[in-house]
Amino acid sequence: MTENHDLIKDNLCVLRSRIAAAAARAGRDPGSINIVAVTKTVDPERIKTAFQCGITDFGENRVQELVQKADILDKGYNWHMIGHLQTNKVKYIVDKVSMIHSLDRIELAKEINRRAEKAGRVMEVLVQVNVAGESTKFGIEPSSALQFVKDVSRMGNVRVRGLMTIAPLVSDPEDVRWVFAGLRQLLIDIRKENIDNVSMDYLSMGMSNDFEVAIEEGANIIRPGTVIFGKR
Repeated sequence: MTENHDLIKDNLCVLRSRIAAAAARAGRDPGSINIVAVTKTVDPERIKTAFQCGITDFGENRVQELVQKADILDKGYNWHMIGHLQTNKVKYIVDKVSMIHSLDRIELAKEINRRAEKAGRVMEVLVQVNVAGESTKFGIEPSSALQFVKDVSRMGNVRVRGLMTIAPLVSDPEDVRWVFAGLRQLLIDIRKENIDNVSMDYLSMGMSNDFEVAIEEGANIIRPGTVIFGKR
């Protein structure tokens, strides 16, 4: 347990200094960058350690894992749904997550809206955009993103707060800089439209292998997992 605790504590120390260096290169305040620690297959004890080290936001790819962990761990943990979300699973997480990062189709938006209304809350969401155009990835095409945001903005219990993307896995993060730059530009373009019920505050991009480049390109939510908890 102590060994685990020390490893995670050390990893977070290194992660924070790397975030600070990347932010400095971009002339940004490192305090404006939010860490959503990805806890896929990570047990609750190790999540608790990260929480004790100051991490309050955690991201899950699978609904079942998210529900189990949210039920075990106390209040004060902010859960984020970052993986592909099936419409029929929305009901299980609507009262458990602070944000859904993976809104990628109108049927899903309608179901989130319906369930959120029933639960008496407004669900904050990010629109997932497939900037790289990978056939294996989910997400709205960049050219359709503005219209999609406009369509979702008419729903009373869903609030678009920004955009999310997953870059291709590459050995050199420089090779995906264009993906992050593209998402940032899209956010700027949509923000200029001043759409009611939409506030383009968040760029969720960058994971363990490429978060520094993502920060240099404007990410203010990063989703590291391996660099915190070690290899799965």
